[in-house]
Amino acid sequence: MSIQHRTPSRLGRPLSVIGQGCWQIGADWGEVSDDSANAVLDAALDAGVNFFDTADVYGDGRSERLVGAMRERAGSLSAPLFLATKASRRADPFAPESFTEKNLRSWVERSRQNLASDTLDLVQLHCPPPAVYRDDRVFDVLDTLVDEQKIAAWGVSVETCEEALISLEREHLASLQIILNPFRLKPLEAVVPQACEKGVAVIARVPLASGLLTGKFSPQTTFAADDHRTFNRRGEAFDQGETFSGVEYGTGLEAVARLEHALRWEMPLPEASLRWILAQDGVTAAIPGASSGEQARRNAAAGSAPTDAQQEILARFDEAVRETYDELLRESIHSRW
Repeated sequence: MSIQHRTPSRLGRPLSVIGQGCWQIGADWGEVSDDSANAVLDAALDAGVNFFDTADVYGDGRSERLVGAMRERAGSLSAPLFLATKASRRADPFAPESFTEKNLRSWVERSRQNLASDTLDLVQLHCPPPAVYRDDRVFDVLDTLVDEQKIAAWGVSVETCEEALISLEREHLASLQIILNPFRLKPLEAVVPQACEKGVAVIARVPLASGLLTGKFSPQTTFAADDHRTFNRRGEAFDQGETFSGVEYGTGLEAVARLEHALRWEMPLPEASLRWILAQDGVTAAIPGASSGEQARRNAAAGSAPTDAQQEILARFDEAVRETYDELLRESIHSRW
């Protein structure tokens, strides 16, 4: 079955409901060779994925360059290739005063070169400092870059629902990227309905909770020293919510066991998690990462329209997600993000 596409009105472009997240191919999840990275990208393309999400800091530009070079291999997709990137984490210091017109322009220009594109499809502020969301000057620059056809549209990637709601006040906001998965339900209540009403694309990032929702981890699992799942469990390097969605690892394993029990082995947990996200009204796409071509193909397969049998499984899964969240996760997660 073919992958579905959705076209939010403010973005005005069709996105495959499963996009390819490209953080992993930047080698911030352990070493990734060019061959391995290209195998992921090619498998996603072959599966009909037209939406690829990267950032200028993933591998210090490596991910963008690999994604940009992929353009020549895109072939005959059912919808035009859509390459989204993110900017602002290069700010030094990472503080509101660094968000000047000069810096914004330099970040965008670097991404245009890396992605080999005159007009970037989408540029998203990359989880900027909270004060930036209220700084009209920053968004005036983004609007000017649209007028100059350096970028086609702009959006934001946020850490919290509060940041998302502030962003939704912006008339020209085209997309909103937020952590949304079976471990992170608050956006469904606080953010997604309003975004849907305004026609803003909702992009669910960290949809598999940094791999926890693959069901492949155990208490004995270890990660490479340069993998953020080793060095950022308590937010040592960046926001704690980026790693395992902020869930304590042992608690996450307990939650995974509950969800797998509810599935009765009738659907793999990662597929159920992705399909569950896409079943939520107002969600445009989810952007799981992948470490192999086979994983990218499996992720993309979750973007097909569900059968009646799959919908029955997902209804049961939805009950388990909400019960597990309330009983194990809500107290530690809900108020923070």
